[in-house]
Amino acid sequence: MAERALEVYLQDHWAGATAGAELANRIVDHYAGAEVETQVRSLAADIDADRESLAAILDRLGVDRSAVKAAMGWLGEKAARLKLGPLTGQPQLVLFMELEALSLGISGKLALWRALEVAFAPEALPLVDLDDLARRAEEQRAFVEGLRLDEGRAVLHEQ
Repeated sequence: MAERALEVYLQDHWAGATAGAELANRIVDHYAGAEVETQVRSLAADIDADRESLAAILDRLGVDRSAVKAAMGWLGEKAARLKLGPLTGQPQLVLFMELEALSLGISGKLALWRALEVAFAPEALPLVDLDDLARRAEEQRAFVEGLRLDEGRAVLHEQ
């Protein structure tokens, strides 16, 4: 039972990592030339690297990278674009909500790293430093939260 629970848990996080990487890279591409593009570019690279760390964990533990769940994460991110863009008609609100989704995704990633830290001894996952990944997720979350709150101030309380 624990083996199946681990498989489902990791595959769900794989889907989330796929969606998060897509979202971060979309922000970089969509806001090319804007200040937020330069702010998020390095973050997007870190999120891609974190996804590769998760891939290494999946490989080490013999968990299949579920193409179906990854596709669901990819499609979910695309569906969110449809809802956010044309339906709001407010580009600044779209960015605020994208940053909020990114922040939530990073919080989920932090939860993953912490759960794996308590479930596995370091020698079970020698290819990754879970504590370093968790520390980086905390830094990413703080960074994105700063951007999100700046956007929220402008969008939710117009002066």
